[in-house]
Amino acid sequence: MVKICLIDDDQNILASLSLALKSEKFEVETYSDGIAGLEALKDNNFDIAILDIKMPRLDGLEVLQKLRNSSDIPVIFLTSKDDEIDQLLGLKMGADDYITKPFSQKLLIERVKVILKRTSSLSKENEANSDSLIERGNLLLNMDRHECHWKEERIKLTVTEFLLLESLVNRPGYVKNRDQLMSAAYSDDLYVDDRTIDSHIKRIRRKFKAIDKDFNSIETLYGVGYRFNQ
Repeated sequence: MVKICLIDDDQNILASLSLALKSEKFEVETYSDGIAGLEALKDNNFDIAILDIKMPRLDGLEVLQKLRNSSDIPVIFLTSKDDEIDQLLGLKMGADDYITKPFSQKLLIERVKVILKRTSSLSKENEANSDSLIERGNLLLNMDRHECHWKEERIKLTVTEFLLLESLVNRPGYVKNRDQLMSAAYSDDLYVDDRTIDSHIKRIRRKFKAIDKDFNSIETLYGVGYRFNQ
C-alpha cells in the first residue's frame, strides 16, 4: 500500500484530504507542523509527501531543503494563489509539483497518481521494455528501480531530476532545449520557467560532482539548451 505523509497546519485540510486519499486505498499519516512532519519523514518509509508552504515552526520550503539532504522522496506543495515566488522556489529546490489553494481533491489525487506512476515506471514505454537499464559510458540508469549510478556509485535523484537526466541520455550528443526538458519532467498543466530547468540541471551536476569532481558530461549550450556527452 502506498504511504503518504500529509503536512498542513489547517486541521480541516488534514481531515478532509486524508479521508479522500484513504478512499483511494492510500495509507495516510498527518502532521500539523513542519518539525513533526520532517521527523516523521526521516523515521518512516513514505512513498510521497504532500506539504503546505506556510506553516508554523518550520515552513514547507525549510522542510524540503532539509529533506533533500537525505531523501529523494517525491514532494507536492500546497500553496496559496499569492505565493508564486514560493512555488517557483520550491520547484527549483527539488519539489515535483504544486497545487494552488483552494484546490480540487480529485485534481490532487490525480497528481499523486501521476507522480507515483513516474516513480515506479517513469513511462509506459519503460514498462513494456524488457531491458530497463540505460548505459551511457560511466552512467547507468535503472528505470524499474529509479536508480542512477555513476562509476558504480549511487546518486540519489528526485523524480524530476531523474526524468530530466533520462531525457538527456536517451539521445546522447543531441541538444534538448528547455521546452523539451519541461515536457519530459512536468505535466502539461504545470507551468515552470526556464530558470527552474536551469536550477534542476545545476542540482544534478552538483550531485555528480560530489562523487566525481571532473564530471562534465552535461553540457550547456547557452541560448539553446543542454546535451549529454558520453
